Amino acid sequence: MKRFAELISELDSTTKTTKRLAALKRYFVEVPDQDKLWCIALMTHRRPKRPVKTTLLREWAAEEAGIATWLFEDTYHIVGDLAETIALVLPNATDQSSKSLTQTIQDLIAITGAKEEEKERFVKASWRQLDKNGRFVFNKLITGGFRIGVSSKNLTKALADYTGQDVNVLAHRLMGNWTPDTTTFEELILQEDPDGDASKPYPFYLAYAVNDEVSELGAIEDWIVEDKWDGIRGQVIRRKGEIFVWSRGEELVTDKYPEFQSFMDSVPDGTVIDGEIICHDGDKPMSFGVLQTRIGRKAVSKKTLKEAPVKLIAYDILEHEGKDVRDLPQAERRKLLESVVEEADDPTLLISAVIQMQSWEELASFRALARERHSEGLMLKRANKPYKIGRKRGDWWKWKLDPLTIDAVLIYAMRGHGRRANLYTDYTFAVWNGEQLVPFTKAYSGLTDKEFARVDAFVKKNTLERFGPVRSVQPELVFEIAFEGIRASTRHKSGIALRFPRMARWREDKKADEANTLDDLKEMLDLYG
Repeated sequence: MKRFAELISELDSTTKTTKRLAALKRYFVEVPDQDKLWCIALMTHRRPKRPVKTTLLREWAAEEAGIATWLFEDTYHIVGDLAETIALVLPNATDQSSKSLTQTIQDLIAITGAKEEEKERFVKASWRQLDKNGRFVFNKLITGGFRIGVSSKNLTKALADYTGQDVNVLAHRLMGNWTPDTTTFEELILQEDPDGDASKPYPFYLAYAVNDEVSELGAIEDWIVEDKWDGIRGQVIRRKGEIFVWSRGEELVTDKYPEFQSFMDSVPDGTVIDGEIICHDGDKPMSFGVLQTRIGRKAVSKKTLKEAPVKLIAYDILEHEGKDVRDLPQAERRKLLESVVEEADDPTLLISAVIQMQSWEELASFRALARERHSEGLMLKRANKPYKIGRKRGDWWKWKLDPLTIDAVLIYAMRGHGRRANLYTDYTFAVWNGEQLVPFTKAYSGLTDKEFARVDAFVKKNTLERFGPVRSVQPELVFEIAFEGIRASTRHKSGIALRFPRMARWREDKKADEANTLDDLKEMLDLYG
């Protein structure tokens, strides 16, 4: 455990990729295979379930530190991270633990079903045996908030350097439904496995956003253009007489989308399709808000299946007749995909149509009408290139529409977290409904540090009321709020919810009475909801 904590400290202390790769390789060289496996699992988001509620951890930490609960809570608010707060307030260790990473995690798993008193004894004893870095990592493990600034790509590179294997082979090995309880380091990384796990997906290829003129991409004839659909990226796998559905976040979501079981009869075995899972009424795509009614549900009811039916809009094929076809050029994979979709003739399996335009100017005009097609914009894919791994610049681009915008008035402010804990940076915005301001969204990003400081000063000077950490303020400041989508919502007083709201700019040129109205939002809802 001490060695793993040292690794995390090394990774946190640098932003240089070469140093992070070197630190990972040293760790793989020095620790036993089971610790290697748990390190890989944690860095690919395969964490054990959280065994203790955070409210209890906060109480126990305050007791162990000999401070009042309110003082711990205030400290937590300033620090902004529970694991770090606990590590900072606890007294120095009175003992030293020799437990490995594997043993520590096994102990955490073992206490999951224990009584509260037993959990408290275990947690406090662990704190007393660990230094500050060790406590920090232990707290991250126990809270389930374990995130490290190491990408899957860099983890795979370090493993490739350590084992001498091909990066692409290792990237595929790390995909799928494995855990340290179901495999070993030898089986997962080192052994040849020609059959593999039938459910194993391929690493996703991700696109870069277009920021420059698209004409700089060269001749339009070299590109395959499709709509960019607003859903959940996924791979649907038909192998060994079963259907598996994976999200881009490496979550197996087969049970959440039972509609795709129809592929058992329509799609040939040995097929992996990459596409967008969307809600579709049979004639056109439905909004992402409809799909959200299914996200996170443990079970999908008949009512939900009827009100939010899903389809797969396919745009690539990664495996055909049991063979990995990712190295084929995009244009050839497209022909294979078209043949599979045509032969399947399955109403749940659609294909993203290729958009044929003669010039980038003509394509730009077509893109401007994307919302009318319930699309977010366009995808541009170089026709003669293979399907790659991760986010690679040059061959896949997303050319999204400009966001929707609305001018709104700041009415509430709350302190931020971490380095912004002393500033009011989390805001609630409102629009006019007659003579009243109606709150409709929150936003906390989009301004510069200098602008946040200026707004913070305004909040402190113009506070009307205090509600715990929240202040209501004089309704004077106007901000342009950008967002990607809009939908009706019964959870909000305004009856409207926005997707990905953020502050596009501070409208210092406008007074509060010049902000938009609730009717303006409802008009947007009619057009784009």
